[in-house]
Amino acid sequence: MKTDLLLVPMSARWPDMRAAALAAEAAGFDGLWTWDHLRDYDAPDGPGTPEAWTVLTALAAVTQRLMLGPLVLNVGNRHPGVLANMAATFQAVSGGRLLLGIGAGGNRRTPYAAEQAALGQTVERDEVRAGRVVDAIALMRTLWTGEAGFLRPAPAPPVIVGGFGPRMAAIAGRHGDGFNTQALHPQLPELVRVAREEYAATGRDPAGFVVTVFAGLEQRWLQGDSRARQMLERVGVERLILLVPPPFEPAGIERAGRLLVG
Repeated sequence: MKTDLLLVPMSARWPDMRAAALAAEAAGFDGLWTWDHLRDYDAPDGPGTPEAWTVLTALAAVTQRLMLGPLVLNVGNRHPGVLANMAATFQAVSGGRLLLGIGAGGNRRTPYAAEQAALGQTVERDEVRAGRVVDAIALMRTLWTGEAGFLRPAPAPPVIVGGFGPRMAAIAGRHGDGFNTQALHPQLPELVRVAREEYAATGRDPAGFVVTVFAGLEQRWLQGDSRARQMLERVGVERLILLVPPPFEPAGIERAGRLLVG
C-alpha cells in the first residue's frame, strides 16, 4: 500500500507548499494531493486558498517522482472539455504523474455550499450533481482519444471518483478507474465491494481498480505493521492519503517519512 500526503490548501502559502513537496519526496512518500477549494471558510480574513490545478502544475515542475492529484475536483468548477485538456497537458508537464480525482462537490448541508454560492453557482440535488460526474467522465474519455483534434494524454490518467455513499461508489466502479473515501468510513468494506463489482461488470480487470482513502497524519497510519494499516490492506486499499495542515513543517514530514520506512 502506497502512502501519500495531502497538503490542505486553506490559508496555505505557496513557498510552504513547495517546501513540503520537496520534503515529502525526499522522505519517501509516494504521492501528493491537494483539495479543490477556493476559500478558507474558517478564516475569512486569512491569506486565502491557492487554487488546486495551479499548485499541482507548479509542484510537477519541482518534483521528480511523486504522483500528483486533486482530491477531488468539483466537476461544477470547470467545464469537462476544458478539464480534459488540462489533464492531458498536465500529463505532458509531469511525465504522466496525474491521478485525476473528481467528485460531485459538497451538498447543500456542507460549508462548501457557501463557496459555490459566492461563485454564482447553484448547488443542485445530490442526484443531479452525481449525474454531472458521469457526464464529465464520458466527455473526457471521448476527447482523450484525440480523434477530434484534442490533446491526447500519455498515458490517460486514472479517474478516481470521490464519494461517501453507495451511489458514488457505484459511479466510480461503472464509469471511473478508482474510488476515494474516508479511511475510517463505517461502511468502507461495503463501499469498496460495490465499486469493485460495478467495475468488474464492465468487463475490465478488477485488478486495475484503484482504491484510495484519506485520514489525518497520525503515527498509526505510518507504521506498516499497525492494525490500522492492516485493516486497510484487507479491504484492498492501494493508496492511503494523509492530511497535513499548513504551514506543513518539512521537518515533521521528514520525521513521518522515517516512521514509514521504519
